[in-house]
Amino acid sequence: MSDNTITVVGNLTRDPELRFMKTGRARAVLGIAVNRRWQNRQTNDWEEQVSFFNVVCWADLAEHVSESVAKGNRVVVTGRLEQRSWETPDGEQRHVVEIVADEVSPSLRWATAEITRIDRKNGGRGGRSEPH
Repeated sequence: MSDNTITVVGNLTRDPELRFMKTGRARAVLGIAVNRRWQNRQTNDWEEQVSFFNVVCWADLAEHVSESVAKGNRVVVTGRLEQRSWETPDGEQRHVVEIVADEVSPSLRWATAEITRIDRKNGGRGGRSEPH
C-alpha cells in the first residue's frame, strides 16, 4: 500500500474562496506558491523555482481556513494529492492535480498567531472558547 501524503510550505497567492455545496458542505480553495532557492555552484548565483498548487479544504477545515488566513500569509499544508477530470462545454478533457488538505496552519517561522479553540460541545460552529 502506498502512502499519498504531501506537506508543502508556501505563501497564499489569493484569499481563500469559500463556497457551500448544494448539500451545505463547505469547500474552500486556496492558491499556494512554494519557492525553492539554491546557489548554483558553478556561477555562485542564487537561483529560484516557484511551483503553484491549488489546495482544497472541506467542511469545518474550509470554514476555519477562510476565517484565519489571507493572501500573502505563509502556511503549512498537509494533505494528499488528488487528480480530477472533467469535460468542457466544447468537449475537451481537462485534468488537474490538487492537494486535498487534512491540515492547514500558519507558519510560525516569521510570524505569530493567536489560537482560538472551537467548543465541540456546541457542534463546532460558533461556540468559541477563550484563546489558548
